[in-house]
Amino acid sequence: MEVSFKRLRSFFAWRAPRTLKVTRSGRTFLVVTIGVGLGALNTGNNLLYLVLGLLLSLIVASGVLSERILRDLQVKRLLPDAAHASEPFAMRYVVSRRAGWGFALTLRELAPGLTGSAFVPIVGAGEPVTVRAQMTADRRGPYALTEVECSTIFPFGLFSKTRRVELDDTLLVFPRRGFACVEPPETHGAPAGDGGNPRRRDGTGDLLGLRELSEGEDARRVHWLKSAATGKLLKVEREREERRQFVLDVADSLKGEDLDRRCEEVAAVARRLLSHGHEVGLSAGGHRIRPGGGPGHERRVLSALSWVGFEESAKGGGA
Repeated sequence: MEVSFKRLRSFFAWRAPRTLKVTRSGRTFLVVTIGVGLGALNTGNNLLYLVLGLLLSLIVASGVLSERILRDLQVKRLLPDAAHASEPFAMRYVVSRRAGWGFALTLRELAPGLTGSAFVPIVGAGEPVTVRAQMTADRRGPYALTEVECSTIFPFGLFSKTRRVELDDTLLVFPRRGFACVEPPETHGAPAGDGGNPRRRDGTGDLLGLRELSEGEDARRVHWLKSAATGKLLKVEREREERRQFVLDVADSLKGEDLDRRCEEVAAVARRLLSHGHEVGLSAGGHRIRPGGGPGHERRVLSALSWVGFEESAKGGGA
């Protein structure tokens, strides 16, 4: 019984492998064709029949040529390294063919919430072409990408024939970038790094100046080029960096727009603290990230903020 239900569901979910849409020029062409056909029937003029046959043959040729372009088409999707909501990002596609040529191809994602397309003027057999689409996502979170729509108006621009290529991927969109209007929370734990010296010298931060090396000091900080120019050992003094640890949180009770706004604020605060050399952790929903620093840690924090509120959709396989 379960097998029969699956077959029935697949039968009703069937869709045509190709779709055809008449363009603006195509509507004008069809009106002219119908007019010539009515004129030929009323007058019996052989010249009108000849013109009518030519117009109809152009329609047939358009369908045959566009089908040859779409039939042997292969598409591979290249996901971006980083994508932020409400901000253009690059989605790349590798288009190839085993035989023949393809012309005037348009690639578009069918996932709701994604806008943008890529245009391929020409692609030959055995010569993959990489094109870039300027995409925009209207929200943060995961997007389930299942199909790429490939369409062409070749050869006459009368009809737009479309084929759907199945490509399963998950695009993770980070929270929208903006300014942080909230203050960071209280520091978590003791200061880390070079903190502890009230003079804030002999650290690893910005250059403060040069001074003569005293007896018993570390010779590894000697600036040998300046020392050679002055004839005495000069030591490099750098500012001490005081790295502190912060743990940012997102309340479990937030939903909808309030949750999105809070994730954007936390992302902005995390970006600012990390740029100042501090360590940032995160507590959001089921995501717990220990304090850390660096570009890789910032990406982990942004990825976790992107998944907040979408954990159930991830378990269900959708977005």
